[in-house]
Amino acid sequence: MSLQLNDEELLRYSRQILLAQVDIAGQLKLKNSRVLIVGLGGLGSPVALYLAAAGVGELHLADFDKVDLTNLQRQIAHDSQSIGKLKVESAAARLRAINPAIGLKLYPAGLDADSLDAAVAGVDLVLDCSDNFSTREAVNAACVAAVKPLVSGAAIRLEGQLAVFDPRRADSPCYHCLYGHGSEAELTCSEAGVLGPLVGLVGSLQALEALKLLAEFGEPLVGRLLLIDGFGSRFRELKVKRDPACSVCGVTDGQ
Repeated sequence: MSLQLNDEELLRYSRQILLAQVDIAGQLKLKNSRVLIVGLGGLGSPVALYLAAAGVGELHLADFDKVDLTNLQRQIAHDSQSIGKLKVESAAARLRAINPAIGLKLYPAGLDADSLDAAVAGVDLVLDCSDNFSTREAVNAACVAAVKPLVSGAAIRLEGQLAVFDPRRADSPCYHCLYGHGSEAELTCSEAGVLGPLVGLVGSLQALEALKLLAEFGEPLVGRLLLIDGFGSRFRELKVKRDPACSVCGVTDGQ
């Protein structure tokens, strides 16, 4: 664990250290943090870029997919030279260029139940930037089991959603409390389309929530679901309560 910032770090992060909510103590917390980002696409790209730039000490990147030409309209961690490369390797190269001081751990294969549990247990916070319900459910279950906060984002067409689930808090719902077994048919960006700045907006908000949780300031989006209407440029917030009968987080009560 690092107990101080060197001169270069003090200069690099000076603009956020100037914030009373962050200060040197908060920057040290970021430096000593480890974060897992699941998915390095439209959401994961801005998440990874901003967390690397902010000085989060270690980023663990998980994605089995390769960069495709159709990704480049919105997945800003990759470029034309990245086509055909694994997304984790493409993103890692970009992150090292932005901030060579951070540590990176890559998961270039899909995470199965055991490897996902181990990956979640090895970090302080998880960001779900995936694009399918089964992955979101698995990540949520692993976070509940390991008692790790989860920042979850989603975007499709011109609509976005954002929520924080923190099993360290007794009043926090989990992803399953909110979405259950996913009654709606799954659609992906390749099927329904999405506008690039929308995923950039949701991903940036995910990064903001992660920094607040790691540096311990502000009011995280726990127990609230943020709905984003990109077409009308409107934001709406819904309160979400924990389901005591939830099959994922409810069973931990009384243990």
